[in-house]
Amino acid sequence: MNIFVTGATGFVGKNLSIRLAIEGHSVHALYRDIKKTKGLEHENIKLFQGDILDKKSLVNGMKDCTMVFHTAAFTSVWAKKPSTIETLNFNGTSNVLETAIELSINRIVYTSTAGIFGPSGDSITDETKPYPLTFFTRYEETKAKIEQIIIPQFLKMGLNVIIVNPTRVYGPGPLNDANSVSKIIKKHLENKIGLVPSDGKSIGNYTYIDDVVDGHILAMKKGKTGERYILGGDNIAFIDLMRLVARESGQKSRLIRIPVFVMFLTAWIFLITAKITGIKPMIIPGLVKKFLPDWKVSSEKAKKELGYNPVGIEQGIKKTIDWLRKEMTYEK
Repeated sequence: MNIFVTGATGFVGKNLSIRLAIEGHSVHALYRDIKKTKGLEHENIKLFQGDILDKKSLVNGMKDCTMVFHTAAFTSVWAKKPSTIETLNFNGTSNVLETAIELSINRIVYTSTAGIFGPSGDSITDETKPYPLTFFTRYEETKAKIEQIIIPQFLKMGLNVIIVNPTRVYGPGPLNDANSVSKIIKKHLENKIGLVPSDGKSIGNYTYIDDVVDGHILAMKKGKTGERYILGGDNIAFIDLMRLVARESGQKSRLIRIPVFVMFLTAWIFLITAKITGIKPMIIPGLVKKFLPDWKVSSEKAKKELGYNPVGIEQGIKKTIDWLRKEMTYEK
C-alpha cells in the first residue's frame, strides 16, 4: 500500500516509516528539514519536502495514498511565539484532514497523547476518563482540543479517523523533546548527575518505541472509527525507573533530589530569561507541576481490541541502553 506519514523525521514518525517500509509498504514521508532525514534511507521510502501548514505539499505527498499516519505536531512545551503551538497543531491537523477528504483517503490514524487525560490521582486512567478543565502545557491543551473539536467535525463528514494516545515514549530514535526519557538515560550512561523532582515517587507510564509503532499499525488495521486507544507500557515511579536503569546498565546512579520550591524558582527564572532572550528554557513551571502527581494509565482497551502487547519495562530499558551505548561509541 501507499501510506503517507507526516512528521516522518520525528521520534514516532521515523520509527513508524521505517517499520512500514520494511513490511513492504510504499511510504510517502513528509519532512521539513533534509538534515533530519538521516535514517530514512530505504527503497520503499519516498521523501516529500513540505509542511502540514502547506496544503500544496500535503496534496503532493498524499496523492495516490490510501492511508495516512498523522504524527506531526509541535511537541515542545514552549515556543518563542506562543501562537506557534496552536497554529501548527490546530491548523496543521485541519489541513491534513481536509486534504484526506479531498483525496478520498480510506483511513487516518492520528497521534495524540495520553497527557490529554490529566493526572490519574488514586485511580488508573483509561479512555473513558473525561478531559480535565485545565492542562499543564499548551501542547496537551492543543491536543485535547483537536480531539474535542477538530476531529469530531471531520468524523461528521465521513472521514475515517482513529486516535492513539501514547504515554511517555522511550527507545531508539532522535533524542528530541518527544524522547526525553532516552536523553535522561544517556546522561546516566555518561555518568552525569541526574536530577530527581521532589522525592521521585510520582508514578508515570513508560512505553517502548517499538510498542508504540506496533500500536499505530494495529490501530490502522483494527481500530474503530472515532475511537481512541491508549498506547502505554508500565506504571512506575521515576526513582524506581532510574534504579532500573542503574541495574540494567551496571552503572551507579548519581542522583540529586530537588525540592519542589527550588524547581519552581528555577523554572520561573528560565521562563523569564526565555521571554527576554528568546532562548528555549530547559524547564517551565507547567512541567514542574506535571512532575508532581501520578499518571497511571491502562492500555487494556488497546490490548483487547487491537491485540496490543507491549514489552516489559526491563526489556525496553535494556534495549534502549544497548542502543545508546552503540550510538555513543559511534559518536567517539
